[in-house]
Amino acid sequence: MAIKVSKAEKKIAYDQKLCQLLDEYTQVLVVAADNVGSNQLQNIRKGLRGDSMVLMGKNTMMKRSVRIQAEKTGNTVILNLIPLLVGNVGLIFTKGDLKEVSEEVAKYKVGAPARVGLVAPVDVVVPPGNTGLDPSQTSFFQVLNIPTKINKGTVEIITPVELIKKGDKVGSSEAALLAKLGIRPFSYGLVVLSVYDNGSVFSPEVLDLTEDDLIEKFAVGVSMVTSLSLAISYPTLAAAPHMFINAYKNVLAVAVETDYSFPLADKVKEYLEDPSKFAVAAAPSTAADSGGALAPSAEEDKKEEPAEESDDDMGFGLFD
Repeated sequence: MAIKVSKAEKKIAYDQKLCQLLDEYTQVLVVAADNVGSNQLQNIRKGLRGDSMVLMGKNTMMKRSVRIQAEKTGNTVILNLIPLLVGNVGLIFTKGDLKEVSEEVAKYKVGAPARVGLVAPVDVVVPPGNTGLDPSQTSFFQVLNIPTKINKGTVEIITPVELIKKGDKVGSSEAALLAKLGIRPFSYGLVVLSVYDNGSVFSPEVLDLTEDDLIEKFAVGVSMVTSLSLAISYPTLAAAPHMFINAYKNVLAVAVETDYSFPLADKVKEYLEDPSKFAVAAAPSTAADSGGALAPSAEEDKKEEPAEESDDDMGFGLFD
């Protein structure tokens, strides 16, 4: 004889289970479970078995258990989960890599027909081609303004048609046509909405960031800090090199325009007074003897030429 369990006992058991998971795991994926069947959910549980646990339940019960655990342990950061428990959601507790777990969950999507009244999660496009339907079925296509022609005794769609737009509700005509064509346009599964990690909550898109993306974002941040620091003349580690260089340029400009000088400024002044001193002299060419003697070879006549000074530093190093 089966023993009946009261609602109160079920609530107590659920609280204990959720509190135990909150105590054991520090990473949680909050997932939407709309249109996910029990068999599909069971397959997801099997696929994640090992380092992850899937827990479903009413939002009120989950919120209650989170509050109980926070009061019992003093771990108030788990209260950040409560605002995420909205709609038909579940929790995946994991000790594995969040990105890998998220990708594993995404594998368990199954195709579903377009039922009347459903909100389309994607655009539905009917492709051109032979439908296999007899000419008596053309009324469905006419109602939906789908161009067709009769080809070898069957209805053929001439051009692709956007039957349902994302966000629109599926009508009875659209549902009937898609069913006749054998098209299952939608796919459903657990969808990660938010990620909880040791008290921090962030969007699942963060899991897709690569190391190069992080470096690029960090570089943009450093550039913004540098620009702001230079604009308000506030010294920071990022702006310090630019401040030193700008200060050196100002001092050099003053030295050039006045009698004040210092070793590096002396080189600049010397160049400005007589740039020809820093010009590279062309090697003299040797003409052949008029008496018909053979001209010396190019290798013997070639003289070692001084290395050209860089135009960038005008013949002297900036910090020599």
